[in-house]
Amino acid sequence: MDSLFTSPEFQMSLLLFVALGGYLIASRINQSAVIGLILVGLLVGPSVLGLITYTDFVRSIAHLGAVILLFVIGFEFNMKDIVQPRNFAIALIGVIVPWFGGWGLSVLFGFDSASAIFVGTACTATSIAITANVLKELGKLQTEAAKAIIGAAVIDDVLALLVLAISKDVVSGSFSYLSVAIVTIKAVAFIVIAAAFGLLVVSKYLEKLDTTPFVQKYPEFIFIFAMMLAFMYAMFAEVVGLSAIVGAFIAGVSFKDVKLHQSHSLKEGAEYLQIIFAAIFFVSLGIIADLHAVTPEILLFLIVLTLVAIITKVIGCGIPARMGGLCTKDSLIVGFGMAPRGEVAMIVALIGLEADIIGQGVYVTLVLMSLLTTLITPIVYRNWFYRGEYGGYDEKGTCIDEGK
Repeated sequence: MDSLFTSPEFQMSLLLFVALGGYLIASRINQSAVIGLILVGLLVGPSVLGLITYTDFVRSIAHLGAVILLFVIGFEFNMKDIVQPRNFAIALIGVIVPWFGGWGLSVLFGFDSASAIFVGTACTATSIAITANVLKELGKLQTEAAKAIIGAAVIDDVLALLVLAISKDVVSGSFSYLSVAIVTIKAVAFIVIAAAFGLLVVSKYLEKLDTTPFVQKYPEFIFIFAMMLAFMYAMFAEVVGLSAIVGAFIAGVSFKDVKLHQSHSLKEGAEYLQIIFAAIFFVSLGIIADLHAVTPEILLFLIVLTLVAIITKVIGCGIPARMGGLCTKDSLIVGFGMAPRGEVAMIVALIGLEADIIGQGVYVTLVLMSLLTTLITPIVYRNWFYRGEYGGYDEKGTCIDEGK
């Protein structure tokens, strides 16, 4: 009987059953599905009922969910939406300000320099999966704010990788400009080569393959081929130190303009996968948090750190967005959209814990801060920015703001 409950079939069934509960909760409280899924994850996880723990199986399925989600999101964007000077400014300042905020607060609370450096590093992260899904849910992916968020988040991932590498070297006493340069070159080279290969080689090959009698007989072949490449892009992104979701996103951007006549739609097929696996990903964010680990000492630091994490991203990303030509409303949307730390900061925290750079208390604080910042953005978007469509948008997705 025990083997039955630990089987992949039962675990998948249970996770999807829980996900359905998340949708019901979201409907009852009139919030984004993301909020409902995370809340139901908290309910069934170690924090409340303890029915599901963050096993290797849950982690693996959730990871696939994040990858597939960003692959689908990539179909909504062009490379020119990413490579803009404004996005570089948003990402750069949106990394510097949160790092100093997290580091300064940790020093103020009496943590040692190594822990303070790593808290600052975790604060630089941005989890684009959450914001992108909410914008997709609200039908706002084609707005200027959404394009700025996605573009800046990809650049942010590279910068956060550099900050992590520098932080680890500084703490260990092995910092060198050469190692930083190598990390930078690898990350930038991957993005450029992967995008060029996808746009110039793979896309054209898929279109040519679509005309063959073989694909006419097996119209699902190209979809399977594209998903294989998406996961391969995700794998190579991790190899160079980037988040897997960045590789998947680049794959989606690269394949968006592929014109198929005999084959099944790449985007439509991926969206069906996303519905299943992304739901589990959001549930897992609630499961991974254990509220029992919060002590009175940690609680105050957690509350203040969460506030600092949100405010520094809003300021660090919102101001350059405003200076880059976005209206006030869109600038705030960008700031709050970059605030979720999600699984990215959780991974940074785990690296620090396993390297004995931070203790269990700091680790728990960072995980819960990541969860809280993840919850805030969908709530703010649905109940503030997009409630009643204040300001509105024109047909190009540009904000109509009288104060602009």
